[in-house]
Amino acid sequence: MTWLRDCFADLPDPRTGNAKRHNMLELLVIALVAVICGAETCVDFADFARDREKLFREFLKLEGGLPSHDTFSRLFRLLDPHAFAACFGRFLERLGAAGKGVLAIDGKTLRRSFNDAAKTSALHVVTAFAADARLALGQVAVKHGENEITAARRLLGLLDLTGMLVTGDALHCQAETAQLITDRGGDYLFALKANRPAMLAAVQEYFADPAVSHATHETVDAAHGRIETRRHCVCHDVAWLFSDRRYPDEPRMPGLAMIGMIEAEVERDGRRSVERRYYVSSARLAAERLAAAARAHWRIENSLHWVLDVSFDEDRARNRRDHGPANLAVLRKLALNVLRSAKSGISIRRKRKRSGWSDEFARSVLGQMR
Repeated sequence: MTWLRDCFADLPDPRTGNAKRHNMLELLVIALVAVICGAETCVDFADFARDREKLFREFLKLEGGLPSHDTFSRLFRLLDPHAFAACFGRFLERLGAAGKGVLAIDGKTLRRSFNDAAKTSALHVVTAFAADARLALGQVAVKHGENEITAARRLLGLLDLTGMLVTGDALHCQAETAQLITDRGGDYLFALKANRPAMLAAVQEYFADPAVSHATHETVDAAHGRIETRRHCVCHDVAWLFSDRRYPDEPRMPGLAMIGMIEAEVERDGRRSVERRYYVSSARLAAERLAAAARAHWRIENSLHWVLDVSFDEDRARNRRDHGPANLAVLRKLALNVLRSAKSGISIRRKRKRSGWSDEFARSVLGQMR
């Protein structure tokens, strides 16, 4: 319990009076273990505690007895989601460092978290994901009147970005976001689309010019009757983008050191399609590195968002009141980090099922949290 006590040491208890009969740390441990073992709701947490009481009494005192589902619901509705999300750092330090490399940022909407009675829309959260380690490093909820861009800046401001290459889609291709990343010791790689029309047109024109030579790298993937050839091109001479011929006071990307293009040619069932995607970066990436970083960014979709929806059924989670949706989203990501760090060589889905079926397997997963 020392490990988890240190992780949640600074987390304030929002409960008052008789509601504090159950130890808050023990409630969080039960909920985390329950999610690891397949539970999805506060009712599941209470049922799991009752059915696995013997396992929990091996490392918990449970002086207040077994908590009810209302006890769990009350805690997660009241708990400060910003303080709870701040525990990510300490949690990962003890679970195993996420390391350096690509840090992908992206938003996700919890589709069933809307509350018609309270006239609140579905919760939208922004997550930072270490693509190489496949671990979630942090999460913030988009506040009322805020958007994903400003929420992402709040999240990045909480992280040490030294040595990280922060990737994001075109939504985050903003000068202020780029400056924040470089100020905190990282580099950025952003997709470039129509939200920056002048720069996009200039970069498109450059890569369309057959007289211009640039470093390239080609990869070929073949699967499911589909052959995709990707050609990666980079240019490190970007001074011309900011020459006198540009219009005055044009917004610039701080520290811009590279522009890139990925041309994806897909052949399927005798049909051929070509798509070109453009990028800007503060790092002088080689074409091979651009290829790896662009692919790594999509792990936040395949290794986080998809897993949360399919293995944790997050898209159908119906928690709606107060801070419940945001806190349970954090809890699911903490559980996923634990499961992903357990070196058993099987899928997340199988790890959750086997943890739920076998105390011995659950102990092997939970052994990381001593």
